[in-house]
Amino acid sequence: MKKTKVLYAEDEPFLARIVLDGLTSSGYDVKLALDGALALKLFQEQKPDICVLDIMMPQKDGYTLAAEIRKSDPDIPIIFLSAKALTEDVVMGFKSGGNDYLKKPFSIDELLVRMESLLKRFGHTQKEDNDLTQKYQFGNCELDPLAQKLKTSVAEYSLSYKETILLELLLKNRNNILEREAALIKIWGEDSFYNGRSMDVFMAHLRKLLKGETGIQIISLRGVGYKLIC
Repeated sequence: MKKTKVLYAEDEPFLARIVLDGLTSSGYDVKLALDGALALKLFQEQKPDICVLDIMMPQKDGYTLAAEIRKSDPDIPIIFLSAKALTEDVVMGFKSGGNDYLKKPFSIDELLVRMESLLKRFGHTQKEDNDLTQKYQFGNCELDPLAQKLKTSVAEYSLSYKETILLELLLKNRNNILEREAALIKIWGEDSFYNGRSMDVFMAHLRKLLKGETGIQIISLRGVGYKLIC
């Protein structure tokens, strides 16, 4: 099935990797540009369905890039991502051709919802099945992300939205390291101390639910992240 094509322009390498992974795992075909000039070149070559643009970039800033994209395609949806949060910055974003403006820090899930809304408004639909429709089998357990349910060998549990996303991330990285900072940015939008403490609570709860399951263990790697062994 044909995937929806995304042009993503961002000059912060770590954030770019997080967002790229999030969009790709949600079924999008993403082309990443680390500066505005390359982004314009990719736009002309790839003809994406939607553009996700940072504002502060080398070579060509997001405002200029959006205005030039608009000259070629007046109908393509454009979302700005920026730490510039003043009213005049947001207004400038819309005046230069943006359809939406998401302030940093943000969660991947909020970005996905906004993208899907714009794509529907502009007559595009994401043709790949979203990850939330996928159920995960591990050991004698099953995670249903859509229903936010975890079945174990002894019971079925209702999870919170963030617990569901956290366990899904662990399962996608099963037997590999899930970086703590990456998980915090994807779920909460930033890796603050407060959010870190919240994630520790959720992780402790997941460990409790999975305690006693044969061959399943969540281990902590101090200063690095977590690993789900199953």
